[in-house]
Amino acid sequence: MNPIDISINPKTDQLNRAALDSASTITSLSGVDTHDIAIVLGSGWVPAAERIGTQIAEFSVSEVPHFSEPAVAGHSGKIRSVDINGKKILVFLGRTHLYEEKGVDAVTHIVRTAAASGCKTMILTNGCGGLNPEWSPGTPVLIKDQINFTGNSPLHGAHFVDLTDLYSSRLRAMCHEVDPALPEGVYVQFPGPMYETPAEISMVRNMGGTLVGMSTALEAIVARSLGMEILGISLVTNLAAGMSGEPLNHEEVLQAGNDAATRMGDLLAKIIAKI
Repeated sequence: MNPIDISINPKTDQLNRAALDSASTITSLSGVDTHDIAIVLGSGWVPAAERIGTQIAEFSVSEVPHFSEPAVAGHSGKIRSVDINGKKILVFLGRTHLYEEKGVDAVTHIVRTAAASGCKTMILTNGCGGLNPEWSPGTPVLIKDQINFTGNSPLHGAHFVDLTDLYSSRLRAMCHEVDPALPEGVYVQFPGPMYETPAEISMVRNMGGTLVGMSTALEAIVARSLGMEILGISLVTNLAAGMSGEPLNHEEVLQAGNDAATRMGDLLAKIIAKI
């Protein structure tokens, strides 16, 4: 059974029906009945898309019901269907963030749609601040665990979901076969849109967090609830607040993504080929 068909409660059922509606439109626009893997490209990652597979189709999220145009620079608002060695990949070039005030369900609709499109694997990427001073801007880091610091749950009703091994150890092992030097970290999602204070970064460090950002954690929870296997990759775009003595800005996030585009795209393509 497709996990998107499982009805937990009326609210979840409504969300799943909307996802099936979106997935049906994606099938029509792409000409691909079923996709195998979904990728969400976060801030700074869009240039890497050109290195991922052979394009089958591309269209705007505005053509797909229940999606809205992205509100953040560095998110193109496109959906692309690509082929990698016979695998059909659904690439979302951007996402909805919690701070856009469209609600948690709008943030996670992208995941439900991927599941409704047949995807069994979800690859979540983001641009983030790094707490390890050895991770210079442009460093990819595998997410091994997360802390949801948004104060929100993306699940509805008494829907209990085990988050042990949320970020698949099997997929992380595959990544290390591609690049044994890839570090791993614990990702902490804040609600944003303000960057974290130095005091908050100190708190995160004491809690065991090594990456901070404004996306991903809520999406991962829903992906797990739908039975998907999850891989998370952060691109360190800057040192976290208070570490460099410099103010933070979104332009450096985009610049780091542009500078690392070739490496990130090639890394994703090699990982997907092994999945």
